[in-house]
Amino acid sequence: MKPEVTDAFHGTSGGNRDIASKLGFALPESKFQPPVARPGIVARTALVEQLTAARAPVITVAAPPGYGKTTLMAQWAERAGSRVAWLSCDDGDNDPVVLLSALAVALDRIGPVDPAIFSALASSGADITMIPRFVSAVASVQPPVTVILDHAEAVTNKRCLNTIAEFALRLPPGWQLALASRTTVPLPTARLRALGGIFEITAGDLVMGLPEARSLLEGAGIDADEASLRDLLQRTEGWPAGLYIAALAIKSGTRHSDVGFTFTGDDIYMGDYLRSELLDRISDAEASFLIRTSILDRMCGPLCDAVVGATGSAAVLEQMEARNLLVVPLDRRREWYRYHHLLRELLQAELRRREPGLVQDLHFRAAAWFEANAMPEAATGHAQAAGDYDRLARLILELQQPVWASGRVETVRRWMTWIRDVTSAEHYGAIAAHGSLLFALLGQPGEAERWAAAAERASPAGVLPDGSTMPATLAYLRAILCREGIAAMRRDARIAWAGLSPASPYRATMLYTEGISYLLDGDPDRSEPILARALDLATQAGSLPLAGLILAEQCGVAAERSDWSEITTLAKKAATIVEDGHFGDYWTSALVYAWASRAALHEGDVTRARFYLGRASRLRPLLTYTLPVVSAQALLEMTHAYVTLGDHEGAAAVLAQIHGILQQRPDLGIIPALAGRLRATLATTSARAPGASSLTAAELRLLPLLPTHLSYGEIGDRLHVSKNTVKTQAYSAYRKLGVSSRSEAVVRARELGLDAG
Repeated sequence: MKPEVTDAFHGTSGGNRDIASKLGFALPESKFQPPVARPGIVARTALVEQLTAARAPVITVAAPPGYGKTTLMAQWAERAGSRVAWLSCDDGDNDPVVLLSALAVALDRIGPVDPAIFSALASSGADITMIPRFVSAVASVQPPVTVILDHAEAVTNKRCLNTIAEFALRLPPGWQLALASRTTVPLPTARLRALGGIFEITAGDLVMGLPEARSLLEGAGIDADEASLRDLLQRTEGWPAGLYIAALAIKSGTRHSDVGFTFTGDDIYMGDYLRSELLDRISDAEASFLIRTSILDRMCGPLCDAVVGATGSAAVLEQMEARNLLVVPLDRRREWYRYHHLLRELLQAELRRREPGLVQDLHFRAAAWFEANAMPEAATGHAQAAGDYDRLARLILELQQPVWASGRVETVRRWMTWIRDVTSAEHYGAIAAHGSLLFALLGQPGEAERWAAAAERASPAGVLPDGSTMPATLAYLRAILCREGIAAMRRDARIAWAGLSPASPYRATMLYTEGISYLLDGDPDRSEPILARALDLATQAGSLPLAGLILAEQCGVAAERSDWSEITTLAKKAATIVEDGHFGDYWTSALVYAWASRAALHEGDVTRARFYLGRASRLRPLLTYTLPVVSAQALLEMTHAYVTLGDHEGAAAVLAQIHGILQQRPDLGIIPALAGRLRATLATTSARAPGASSLTAAELRLLPLLPTHLSYGEIGDRLHVSKNTVKTQAYSAYRKLGVSSRSEAVVRARELGLDAG
């Protein structure tokens, strides 16, 4: 019987199901619930009182494993009541979209969060530049909220760490952010200390004193005399996990005097002690079960049965939880569990020591079970650990597009890293082809070209799981990149159309591509019916960003007839799709906004035209030679708008970007001639001092990072340029914005609508 997975893996409960449906991906229910207190748990009253009294906006609890950080935070959350948003971090949170979406779900449980924030996170890729918009969206959850991030050490992705730090610095008034972590918390701690904005609890604060140690042993059913209790405290130095496991050992028959150890939670001999006092005191069958299932971060009976090759695992998990063997239930029905993090690390070390040759096979079984039970994302990590690259490639190919569409760029990037050097995997070529296009959409031409080359090195034969042929997939890639000119683009689009599965979402794109090939050849009459068919297909498939783009292309067809009534109608429809769908950060929206600006100008609405032109300008960093056709088209229409507005400096900056594209892709039909005419027009006008419209694509890419806490050096690391390059670009941007400092540039960019908000 297939287990119920809703609570543990696939979403939220009650009124939050509609929020979960907006995410486009699953989040475990257990992420949002403090752990249920085990019988006999010790109340950390004094520390809870300190946390309750703390008024600093940021609170950190940092200590090695076993110091009771989660227990303390859970007790504080219970004291604080309904105004606490709890989030247990895990490896999946190493993607800014997942991290911020999970945080939004946690906050939505306290008060309604604007649902538009989920669409904004998906469309933007969600990182540090999204924080101002995110804070604005969640600040309406009134009154002030305490956000608790437990197990913050699980977040290691640099973009996510910077996102957490930025959130900490931008908390709404009265809010608190608390982080529990094994390691140094990812915050600008020195800056917060200087401002008096942080309250810190360390391992020294978490050690147990005599009353708490007595309470712990009594909770375990042990009546220790004063001398024995003091002896245990001295040996453990008050380390809570040591005291707890000592209590288990004593309860199982060990005399007080035989509990022989002297170390604390971060001691190198901790594993030896846990092994002797825990694993050695249970049956061989139980120890084997624990060790082999330690590859799982979450587990249920059927999953464990599949991994260990036995039956009855559900009963074993229930029994171990009942005996307080650090097995934690994750749902009310007690179907899903996890091991205490400290125990799991010990068990994994034991697995490597006792049965190293079995590790890959265990992961193989887990991957097979997750895939068979419709949890493909959970299967990917186990397939990678198993070295089962054919399964991994199949899973990535299935998930790559929908996961990217949900905004989880970092997750896709991580998968691409996993598969990078495994060229023998069955579907490697298709993954590389789609990966190339994803990086092209992100405005990263270097990565796009590298993966395109990888796709072309892979086997050109074969059929993909959806029925598409590999030759059609490669033709799809070539058509989009348009490296050999318009005629080749049309030919490749037809090959792709013929070989892609009828169910493939990419067929509409290929029909559209064939249509614009005629438009670029100066034949709008042949282009028009093809674009109409492509629009119908995209609409039926629910590909709304593509539908908006096709409507914008139809504006170009109408322009050949100088039919401004039709242009205005089409541009308004396209802009409505973009705005209603929150697709404003999509690459496809640049052409939509450019035509919307031109239509507004034709109607004499300069204010609306400038608004749309500003929205298009924000997307200029994404308009590169790897997606040359639409990028050049959008830039051309933006140039026309700037010329109409009399902003020749803005027109010149955009034309320079077109020139850069044409240097890489010279055969783009009529585009070079159109650009040449605009260049000739500008040559007859006198130049003025450069303004904000003359910002380069590199400077526009920099602007959203200026409001953050990142230094110029950190911004350079993020953009893969030197600190000096960032400084040069920043000073040039200041000059064009008419300001003299970073803070003034932030204000001016916000006034002009060029920030991330």
